[in-house]
Amino acid sequence: MTDRAAAPHQVGSGPPAGTGTPRVALEIAVTSPAGARTARERGADRVELCTGLELGGLTPSAAAVESVAAAGLPAHALVRCRPGDFVYDAEEIALMVAEVRSVVASGAAGVVVGALTAEGALDTGAVTRLADAARDAARSRGRSVEITLHRAIDQSADPVAVAASLPALGITRVLSSGGAATATAGLATLADMVAAAPGVQVMAGGGVRTADIPALVAAGVAAVHLSAKTRAEPRRGGAWTPLGVSGTSAADDTHFVTDPEVVAEARWALDAANGRPAVPGGSGQPGVY
Repeated sequence: MTDRAAAPHQVGSGPPAGTGTPRVALEIAVTSPAGARTARERGADRVELCTGLELGGLTPSAAAVESVAAAGLPAHALVRCRPGDFVYDAEEIALMVAEVRSVVASGAAGVVVGALTAEGALDTGAVTRLADAARDAARSRGRSVEITLHRAIDQSADPVAVAASLPALGITRVLSSGGAATATAGLATLADMVAAAPGVQVMAGGGVRTADIPALVAAGVAAVHLSAKTRAEPRRGGAWTPLGVSGTSAADDTHFVTDPEVVAEARWALDAANGRPAVPGGSGQPGVY
């Protein structure tokens, strides 16, 4: 990525005066408090917290939620009890209901959930149970909670039909690539989802690059989601031994961290797409917000 010296963006600032353009939010997927701090300092509006990012994301621990919530941005916890498909049995759904209650009790501002039937439709019974558990846990603590439908929608038989069903379920937003490998490839479907689900925020995610952001904003999405990840440098002092299927080599056997330059570039691209261009820095490159 192009090196950009970015100052922290003022989170929550509105659109440019007089433009009337809704501000498109930036959400960064993180796996640690350090990642959440990086996201905050480089201009993200919120974070999605998970573990196992290389597996598509799994439920984080209660301690991780507490630590990330303390980092200063709204933390939305992914609740997904295993990798693989999104068709869950009764025991798995019960486990995720308990996980929802746990992450909300630990300070999550929102939960990111989803489930499908074997036929590829939204499992409305499971999603309702998960959403109700989140609302109950938040209500008992005197606060509200946001609920996002995750990318299970992209493996559904009809993503637009699933999106159209969300207002009746009280879902806050939906994260989607438009049923395609990348959000850019699914651009037309994302636009259809925006039209089909009034009141639900459509958040574009999946292979998003900063160059894609203007087209995504033009499609009407309310937010853009990136993992902004890069591989951490291994810090092992001894010999390397494979410990699982992901350890194919010493170089690859590491974890992901949040890349501050990717977050900063995404923030700049979103602000520019919203008519809020960055102020050129001393080097003549954009990046000071």
